[in-house]
Amino acid sequence: MATIEITDANFEEKVLKSPIPVLVDFWAPWCGPCRMAGPVLDELAKEYEGKIQVVKINIDDNQKAAADYDVMSIPTTVLVKEGKEIGRQIGFAGKQVFEDLIKTGI
Repeated sequence: MATIEITDANFEEKVLKSPIPVLVDFWAPWCGPCRMAGPVLDELAKEYEGKIQVVKINIDDNQKAAADYDVMSIPTTVLVKEGKEIGRQIGFAGKQVFEDLIKTGI
């Protein structure tokens, strides 16, 4: 399954109530590092299909979730398992860093 776009309206359903861990990418279209992270996260979503869900939430359009998770800079990637944050990566540092984060949740 590829990365899916979510909103504040479906954040609880798609992230907090997910039966599998969810990697949440807080991003915005104007953010250069966010655009670099996108294809890497898409690739990881396919590699870890069934074990983890990767979602993207545009912080310009969905400020509640970003505020709830104290996102101060983007990209910020948060790993949520059973409704709780279990890991976080701020900035884009390459595929291996995201993969290491994912492995803490599966």
